[in-house]
Amino acid sequence: MHLFYTPDISSEFYTLSEEESKHCTRVLRLQQGDTVYLIDGVGGLYTAVIQDANQKKCQLQVIDKQIEYGKLPYVSHIAVAPTKNLDRMEWFVEKAVEIGVSEITFLLCEHSERRQLRLDRLEKIAISAMKQSQKGYLPLLHDLAPFHKFISKAQPQHTFIAHLEEDATKSIKHYFQVNKPHCIMIGPEGDFSEAEIQAAYKAGIRPVTLGDSRLRTETAALVACHTLQVLHEIYSALD
Repeated sequence: MHLFYTPDISSEFYTLSEEESKHCTRVLRLQQGDTVYLIDGVGGLYTAVIQDANQKKCQLQVIDKQIEYGKLPYVSHIAVAPTKNLDRMEWFVEKAVEIGVSEITFLLCEHSERRQLRLDRLEKIAISAMKQSQKGYLPLLHDLAPFHKFISKAQPQHTFIAHLEEDATKSIKHYFQVNKPHCIMIGPEGDFSEAEIQAAYKAGIRPVTLGDSRLRTETAALVACHTLQVLHEIYSALD
Protein backbone atom coordinates (compact mmCIF):
# COMPACT_ATOMS: atom_id res chain seq x y z
CA MET A 1 0.00 0.00 0.00
CA HIS A 2 1.53 3.31 -1.14
CA LEU A 3 0.46 5.93 1.42
CA PHE A 4 0.68 9.71 1.06
CA TYR A 5 -0.10 12.26 3.74
CA THR A 6 -2.69 14.76 2.50
CA PRO A 7 -4.04 16.76 5.47
CA ASP A 8 -5.72 19.36 3.24
CA ILE A 9 -7.69 16.99 1.02
CA SER A 10 -11.26 18.19 0.52
CA SER A 11 -12.49 17.16 -2.92
CA GLU A 12 -12.53 14.42 -5.54
CA PHE A 13 -9.34 15.69 -7.17
CA TYR A 14 -6.03 16.24 -5.41
CA THR A 15 -2.54 17.32 -6.43
CA LEU A 16 0.38 15.98 -4.44
CA SER A 17 3.02 18.40 -3.17
CA GLU A 18 6.24 18.61 -5.17
CA GLU A 19 8.06 16.49 -2.59
CA GLU A 20 5.37 13.79 -2.57
CA SER A 21 5.08 13.97 -6.37
CA LYS A 22 8.78 13.23 -6.74
CA HIS A 23 8.54 10.37 -4.29
CA CYS A 24 5.53 8.95 -6.12
CA THR A 25 6.93 9.16 -9.65
CA ARG A 26 10.71 8.94 -9.22
CA VAL A 27 11.18 6.72 -6.16
CA LEU A 28 8.13 4.49 -6.39
CA ARG A 29 7.97 4.80 -10.21
CA LEU A 30 4.18 4.92 -10.19
CA GLN A 31 2.43 5.83 -13.41
CA GLN A 32 -0.90 7.02 -14.75
CA GLY A 33 -3.65 4.57 -13.82
CA ASP A 34 -1.87 3.23 -10.73
CA THR A 35 -3.74 3.19 -7.42
CA VAL A 36 -2.46 5.03 -4.35
CA TYR A 37 -3.86 5.73 -0.89
CA LEU A 38 -4.11 9.03 0.93
CA ILE A 39 -4.41 9.66 4.66
CA ASP A 40 -5.44 12.95 6.20
CA GLY A 41 -4.16 12.20 9.72
CA VAL A 42 -7.63 12.27 11.29
CA GLY A 43 -8.89 8.86 10.22
CA GLY A 44 -9.68 9.44 6.56
CA LEU A 45 -8.27 6.86 4.13
CA TYR A 46 -8.77 7.73 0.47
CA THR A 47 -8.28 5.43 -2.50
CA ALA A 48 -7.09 7.40 -5.53
CA VAL A 49 -5.96 6.80 -9.09
CA ILE A 50 -3.11 8.71 -10.72
CA GLN A 51 -4.43 10.88 -13.54
CA ASP A 52 -1.17 12.67 -14.41
CA ALA A 53 2.15 11.32 -13.14
CA ASN A 54 3.81 14.74 -13.20
CA GLN A 55 7.04 14.79 -11.19
CA LYS A 56 6.21 18.17 -9.68
CA LYS A 57 2.40 18.12 -9.60
CA CYS A 58 1.13 14.57 -9.58
CA GLN A 59 -2.65 14.71 -10.07
CA LEU A 60 -4.99 12.18 -8.48
CA GLN A 61 -8.67 11.34 -8.56
CA VAL A 62 -10.28 9.98 -5.39
CA ILE A 63 -12.53 6.99 -6.00
CA ASP A 64 -13.27 5.84 -2.45
CA LYS A 65 -13.13 7.09 1.16
CA GLN A 66 -13.01 5.22 4.46
CA ILE A 67 -13.50 6.99 7.79
CA GLU A 68 -11.94 6.19 11.17
CA TYR A 69 -9.23 4.15 9.46
CA GLY A 70 -6.81 2.80 12.05
CA LYS A 71 -8.60 4.44 14.97
CA LEU A 72 -7.01 3.39 18.26
CA PRO A 73 -9.46 1.75 20.68
CA TYR A 74 -7.72 3.49 23.58
CA VAL A 75 -6.27 6.91 24.38
CA SER A 76 -2.64 7.12 25.51
CA HIS A 77 -0.86 10.36 26.31
CA ILE A 78 2.85 10.51 27.11
CA ALA A 79 4.16 13.71 28.70
CA VAL A 80 7.94 13.62 28.57
CA ALA A 81 10.82 16.00 29.26
CA PRO A 82 12.98 16.15 26.09
CA THR A 83 16.50 14.80 26.36
CA LYS A 84 19.60 16.92 25.78
CA ASN A 85 20.34 14.82 22.70
CA LEU A 86 17.37 15.48 20.43
CA ASP A 87 18.08 12.33 18.39
CA ARG A 88 16.81 10.29 21.33
CA MET A 89 13.51 12.17 21.35
CA GLU A 90 13.19 11.71 17.61
CA TRP A 91 13.67 7.97 18.14
CA PHE A 92 10.97 7.95 20.83
CA VAL A 93 8.46 9.84 18.67
CA GLU A 94 9.03 7.49 15.74
CA LYS A 95 8.61 4.33 17.80
CA ALA A 96 5.67 5.63 19.84
CA VAL A 97 3.77 6.45 16.65
CA GLU A 98 4.51 2.99 15.27
CA ILE A 99 3.21 1.34 18.46
CA GLY A 100 0.20 3.61 18.74
CA VAL A 101 0.15 6.80 20.80
CA SER A 102 -2.64 9.37 20.84
CA GLU A 103 -0.83 12.40 22.18
CA ILE A 104 2.65 13.53 23.20
CA THR A 105 3.40 16.59 25.33
CA PHE A 106 6.95 17.79 25.92
CA LEU A 107 7.56 18.97 29.48
CA LEU A 108 9.83 21.73 30.71
CA CYS A 109 11.04 20.68 34.17
CA GLU A 110 13.45 22.02 36.78
CA HIS A 111 16.12 19.51 35.78
CA SER A 112 15.52 19.77 32.04
CA GLU A 113 18.71 20.06 30.00
CA ARG A 114 16.82 20.96 26.82
CA ARG A 115 14.71 24.09 26.87
CA GLN A 116 14.08 24.49 23.15
CA LEU A 117 12.48 22.13 20.70
CA ARG A 118 12.15 21.79 16.93
CA LEU A 119 8.54 20.68 16.88
CA ASP A 120 8.41 20.87 13.07
CA ARG A 121 11.17 18.29 12.82
CA LEU A 122 9.40 15.98 15.27
CA GLU A 123 6.14 16.37 13.35
CA LYS A 124 7.85 15.28 10.13
CA ILE A 125 9.19 12.19 11.91
CA ALA A 126 5.70 11.45 13.27
CA ILE A 127 4.21 11.76 9.78
CA SER A 128 6.81 9.43 8.33
CA ALA A 129 6.21 6.88 11.10
CA MET A 130 2.44 7.14 10.62
CA LYS A 131 2.81 6.36 6.92
CA GLN A 132 5.35 3.58 7.46
CA SER A 133 3.19 1.84 10.08
CA GLN A 134 0.01 2.48 8.05
CA LYS A 135 -1.76 4.39 10.79
CA GLY A 136 -4.71 6.62 10.00
CA TYR A 137 -4.27 9.16 12.76
CA LEU A 138 -1.42 11.56 13.37
CA PRO A 139 -0.84 11.90 17.14
CA LEU A 140 -1.11 15.35 18.66
CA LEU A 141 2.33 16.81 19.42
CA HIS A 142 2.43 19.65 21.92
CA ASP A 143 5.34 22.06 22.25
CA LEU A 144 7.25 22.52 25.50
CA ALA A 145 4.88 23.07 28.41
CA PRO A 146 6.10 24.18 31.86
CA PHE A 147 5.59 21.40 34.39
CA HIS A 148 3.32 23.35 36.73
CA LYS A 149 1.18 24.63 33.88
CA PHE A 150 0.75 21.08 32.57
CA ILE A 151 -0.36 19.58 35.89
CA SER A 152 -2.78 22.46 36.48
CA LYS A 153 -4.69 21.43 33.36
CA ALA A 154 -4.27 17.64 33.71
CA GLN A 155 -7.08 15.27 34.64
CA PRO A 156 -5.67 13.86 37.88
CA GLN A 157 -7.80 10.70 37.85
CA HIS A 158 -6.22 9.71 34.54
CA THR A 159 -2.71 11.16 34.94
CA PHE A 160 0.26 9.42 36.55
CA ILE A 161 3.82 10.44 37.29
CA ALA A 162 6.66 7.93 36.86
CA HIS A 163 9.68 8.81 39.00
CA LEU A 164 12.54 7.14 40.87
CA GLU A 165 11.56 7.90 44.47
CA GLU A 166 10.75 5.04 46.84
CA ASP A 167 7.04 5.78 47.09
CA ALA A 168 6.52 4.93 43.40
CA THR A 169 5.74 1.26 44.08
CA LYS A 170 2.65 0.48 42.01
CA SER A 171 2.65 -0.04 38.26
CA ILE A 172 0.11 1.48 35.92
CA LYS A 173 -1.75 -1.85 35.78
CA HIS A 174 -3.07 -1.20 39.31
CA TYR A 175 -4.90 1.87 38.03
CA PHE A 176 -5.66 0.90 34.44
CA GLN A 177 -9.28 1.21 33.31
CA VAL A 178 -10.59 -0.04 29.98
CA ASN A 179 -11.97 2.69 27.70
CA LYS A 180 -10.49 5.46 29.83
CA PRO A 181 -7.69 7.83 28.76
CA HIS A 182 -4.33 7.46 30.46
CA CYS A 183 -1.47 9.94 30.68
CA ILE A 184 1.95 9.02 32.05
CA MET A 185 4.50 11.72 32.88
CA ILE A 186 8.20 10.97 32.31
CA GLY A 187 10.90 13.21 33.77
CA PRO A 188 14.27 14.41 32.41
CA GLU A 189 17.60 12.64 32.86
CA GLY A 190 17.88 14.06 36.39
CA ASP A 191 14.30 12.97 37.20
CA PHE A 192 11.58 15.25 38.48
CA SER A 193 12.55 17.48 41.37
CA GLU A 194 11.13 16.83 44.82
CA ALA A 195 9.10 20.03 44.55
CA GLU A 196 7.60 18.87 41.23
CA ILE A 197 6.71 15.47 42.64
CA GLN A 198 4.99 17.03 45.64
CA ALA A 199 3.15 19.49 43.37
CA ALA A 200 1.89 16.59 41.27
CA TYR A 201 0.67 14.79 44.39
CA LYS A 202 -1.08 17.94 45.55
CA ALA A 203 -2.86 18.09 42.18
CA GLY A 204 -4.11 14.53 42.70
CA ILE A 205 -1.66 12.85 40.30
CA ARG A 206 -0.52 9.42 41.53
CA PRO A 207 2.97 7.89 41.23
CA VAL A 208 3.73 4.76 39.20
CA THR A 209 6.79 2.64 38.60
CA LEU A 210 7.93 1.30 35.24
CA GLY A 211 9.89 -1.56 36.79
CA ASP A 212 13.10 -2.19 38.71
CA SER A 213 15.50 -1.04 35.99
CA ARG A 214 16.74 2.54 35.84
CA LEU A 215 15.68 3.59 32.35
CA ARG A 216 16.79 6.41 30.10
CA THR A 217 14.15 9.07 29.55
CA GLU A 218 13.27 8.01 26.02
CA THR A 219 13.24 4.32 27.00
CA ALA A 220 10.94 5.01 29.93
CA ALA A 221 8.60 6.98 27.69
CA LEU A 222 8.45 4.13 25.16
CA VAL A 223 7.93 1.52 27.88
CA ALA A 224 5.02 3.59 29.21
CA CYS A 225 3.53 3.83 25.72
CA HIS A 226 3.86 0.10 25.05
CA THR A 227 2.58 -0.83 28.52
CA LEU A 228 -0.65 1.09 27.93
CA GLN A 229 -1.13 -0.69 24.61
CA VAL A 230 -0.56 -4.14 26.15
CA LEU A 231 -2.81 -3.43 29.12
CA HIS A 232 -5.60 -2.38 26.79
CA GLU A 233 -5.29 -5.61 24.81
CA ILE A 234 -5.32 -7.72 27.97
CA TYR A 235 -8.13 -6.01 29.85
CA SER A 236 -10.39 -5.38 26.87
CA ALA A 237 -10.25 -9.11 26.10
CA LEU A 238 -11.42 -9.84 29.66
CA ASP A 239 -14.08 -7.15 29.69
